[in-house]
Amino acid sequence: MVLPAAAQASSDALEFDFDRVLGSEARAPRQVPSTVQQFVPVPATPQVHGGWLEGQLATLAGAQQGRIGVAALDLATGRTVSVLGDQPFPMASTSKIAVVATFLDGVEQGRWKLSDQFPLMIPQPSAKFSTTAAPVRPGAMMSAQGLIELAISRSSNPATDALLAVVGGPQAVNRWLHKAGISGMRMDRDIATLVRDDGEHNPASTIDHRDSATPMAMVELLGGLYQGQWLSPQSRAVLLGAMGRTVTGKGRLRAQLPEGADIAHKTGTLFNTSSDVGIIQTPDGRAIAIAVYATGQGGKPQRDARIATIARVVYDGYQTEASSVRRTASR
Repeated sequence: MVLPAAAQASSDALEFDFDRVLGSEARAPRQVPSTVQQFVPVPATPQVHGGWLEGQLATLAGAQQGRIGVAALDLATGRTVSVLGDQPFPMASTSKIAVVATFLDGVEQGRWKLSDQFPLMIPQPSAKFSTTAAPVRPGAMMSAQGLIELAISRSSNPATDALLAVVGGPQAVNRWLHKAGISGMRMDRDIATLVRDDGEHNPASTIDHRDSATPMAMVELLGGLYQGQWLSPQSRAVLLGAMGRTVTGKGRLRAQLPEGADIAHKTGTLFNTSSDVGIIQTPDGRAIAIAVYATGQGGKPQRDARIATIARVVYDGYQTEASSVRRTASR
């Protein structure tokens, strides 16, 4: 497959273009809808108490400089840790995993094929909040396989909206999530609208339930996809393969992982929020599903660094626990 010229740009430029980091743009106040609530910072309390890992995460994910949500699941043991794991955070582009999963489910039902051609959905200029859905126009035709690759590995918004249009919009994604038994995750807008109207609320101090996921819900989705609960091995390989080729977020989950560890992941970035979710594979063949959603922290570099540090603490914590179990079992 030959990718368009935009797909050859640097990862930093791609992430800026596709996720639209708008931290300094002035925003007019808007009436707060019923889906939004104020957040009052409190000392973060992990879901599971008593261990070194929980204590480290509680410290790293403190909400004093903005909300941070963390959830991780060791898929070998079922061991879960979380901080604000049941609180909604902006999905941003991490929602693209669910969009692609919904499309692949349709492939398995025979509704369309990976070789089918669909147009990119190119956003058109429009004022913020001026329409319920941001205007788009059809662009170049691409195969579904190519659209998936761009949507995941390059975080392309036009490619994602192309797939979203095919499956029937955000409500089709929500139906698939419901069928899969995933609660705590919802999609309300296409990506063009989400990006155009970005910045309506500050995610560091407010909770907007629209287009949100709890870290625990995302980890449940990741773990189920990895373990083949909802998709065939062929569809699983398409999605996880694209996640393994992700070029955005090099300073996030993967930044501090040790040599020999691998990751298949998807980033997200919007006003005052950065995220990274994925599957970390250890050199000894274990898999860890992890989701980190960070807001505030003083800026994007600081959010990225916090995500990277949290990922390494989770990795080291699970590795230490696995080594301890192995030592105990050998006695």
